[in-house]
Amino acid sequence: MTDLALPDIRRVDTTSDVARARVRRRYRAEARFKAYGLFAIALTALFLVVVLADIGIKGFPAFTQHRLVLDVKVDQAQVDPQGTGKPEDIRAGDFSALIRDAVRGLFPEVKDRAGRRLLDTLISTGAPDALRERVVADPGLIGQTVRVPVLLSDDADLYYKGLGTEIVRHTATRGIATPSGASGEITIHSAANDFSSELVRIKAALSRKASDVRRQANDLRRHLRTAEARKADFERSLATARAAMDSRGVAAFEAALKPFAADVERMTRQVKQLDDEAAALQARFDASSSEEVLESTLPSLLVSINEGLVKVTHLGNATITGQTLIPLRSTADAAPGQWGIVTYLTAEDNRRVSDREVAWLEHMRAKGLVENAFNWAFFTTGDSREPELAGIRGALFGSALTLLVTLVLCLPIGVAAAIYLEEFAPKNRLTEIIEVNINNLAAVPSIVFGLLGLAIFLNFMGLPRSAPLVGGLVLALLVMPTIIIAARAAIRAVPPSIKEAALGVGASKQQAIFHHVLPLAMPGVMTGTIIGMAHALGETAPLLMIGMVAFIVEVPKGITEAATVLPVQIYLWSDLPEIAFQAKTAAAIIVLLAFLFVMNGTAIYLRRRFERRW
Repeated sequence: MTDLALPDIRRVDTTSDVARARVRRRYRAEARFKAYGLFAIALTALFLVVVLADIGIKGFPAFTQHRLVLDVKVDQAQVDPQGTGKPEDIRAGDFSALIRDAVRGLFPEVKDRAGRRLLDTLISTGAPDALRERVVADPGLIGQTVRVPVLLSDDADLYYKGLGTEIVRHTATRGIATPSGASGEITIHSAANDFSSELVRIKAALSRKASDVRRQANDLRRHLRTAEARKADFERSLATARAAMDSRGVAAFEAALKPFAADVERMTRQVKQLDDEAAALQARFDASSSEEVLESTLPSLLVSINEGLVKVTHLGNATITGQTLIPLRSTADAAPGQWGIVTYLTAEDNRRVSDREVAWLEHMRAKGLVENAFNWAFFTTGDSREPELAGIRGALFGSALTLLVTLVLCLPIGVAAAIYLEEFAPKNRLTEIIEVNINNLAAVPSIVFGLLGLAIFLNFMGLPRSAPLVGGLVLALLVMPTIIIAARAAIRAVPPSIKEAALGVGASKQQAIFHHVLPLAMPGVMTGTIIGMAHALGETAPLLMIGMVAFIVEVPKGITEAATVLPVQIYLWSDLPEIAFQAKTAAAIIVLLAFLFVMNGTAIYLRRRFERRW
């Protein structure tokens, strides 16, 4: 055997200290890169959890609604004074008066006009609807007493959900409480100084308020110093002009100095007022054992005793003086634990529900007249200016009609374009330009498509404004590039041997594509279509441009009627000042996210269920 000369083989150093150090550095770099990736994933997951938790916490209260269960006397004089029994006459009856009378009957002591009007605000304007529909369906209820759930106003509903103010309930009282009367202004004495902790809380509120007032005074004092400096500058300029006998300059500086002097004088008075107010509040805080007068700017205290409710106006360690909001059943002594103190930390001036309304709401809850049920009306009613009546039914129907128009237009056109470009179009410069433009259109901002729809479909073609037809046309233009790209990728993923085998047994090119290639590519096509439709469902900007931002109450019955969609409905509610609409906005976002998750989940299922790997 002939020995062969082996070529020189480069020897790699793997055993020296330098080589080992190099390997260790590489391992450390890989470990750092892995840690960076894990940190990025954890940070992303944290942001996602925070966003979803915030939406859930704000939105879930909107899926429930408090109602007042009342026994209502269906008076024929109010409902059907002519006695015809016809549905149209009954529907025109004054059911609101029946509900008002039933609510006022719970509080016969409320006789003043302002109190009755305030009591009426606890009930929603849509409260009579359930009773009206029930009596219309069964006219035999006229003249009878009917138990019916009555919808509460948004402020009352928020109070029962605990969203109006932070409440501290102190029911573990230690001493015997002795009321001096049952109505009007009364005093209540506790044998164990049960009010001392509340007095400490009020003193702390006074201290915080004094600090806030001092902070305002200091901020205003800084502005005052700036204004005084400007005023001094103008005074020096005025003196210079007078010394130079410049009449025009004197007139100009005098005119400019006048508003600065007025501002300095006004701010000086305000600073003094704030300093005096802060000093008075601090003095009340320093007098730790003295009785306090509870103004409407301080936390409110209510004492529940003998089935009545007393609003505290003067607070001491062992004795309070207050006004009865709900008359006491008796003036008997209340045993320890049989009476309680409720503190509303938000001042009455900063609450949507006054102390008098709180007393009525607490009384109704204590009587077991309040129930909390699932808010089906959120899904079965249209939009409204009243938060407790607003729903997403109109937006859901508008979204469904808009997406139907989008699907009918973009699916066949997009798939046909993908088949032509992938299988039939000649490979020349024109085809390349078309493909580049399709890819570019997929990245164009959505509002550009809205401007296009506004210019063409509304201004040029004269199609109806705020209609699902126009919205579907705009969204079809937006989604079509995505569907074309996904369909081409799905067709390209089918092995060429499938088409070649069909052509080899005598099929035409069209038959090979539509009978063999396209069915195998359909899972990918449907996945791309569903993802594109999910994209269209969440779009807002192009629909705002074509007028789908209008306030729509009725549910659209066709694609040419005025409508809105769910993202636009969310946008409209988010701009409203009522607190209850914040929960409605978050709840609508939850519904929209649920639809998006379902659509994307369906796309994943179709891809895994029907996709073939070659």
